[in-house]
Amino acid sequence: MEEKTIKCPNCGTLNTGKKYCTNCNKSLSQEILLQKKLEKIKQQEIDKVIYERENPNFTERLKKHPFFLYRIFGWILYSGYVVASAIGAGLAWFIAMVAAG
Repeated sequence: MEEKTIKCPNCGTLNTGKKYCTNCNKSLSQEILLQKKLEKIKQQEIDKVIYERENPNFTERLKKHPFFLYRIFGWILYSGYVVASAIGAGLAWFIAMVAAG
């Protein structure tokens, strides 16, 4: 089997049969680069979920407020959002059914 000669994208050094550049130690293997990219994306998704849990939206904060009037107002806002979403979903379904014939 013939060993591949790969030019380092970072420094331009030619490397034969290596996974890392002999000059700058940058990864030359596509599998390693892909694995690092997937790990980075996975960590970004984890950070996003943590941020959303630690920083709830306005309605969620009102629903858990210690003062009962604010809690009631939060539930009213939430209920209005749910009703508006249900009306929108029903309207979209009706238009789809009319268009389908």
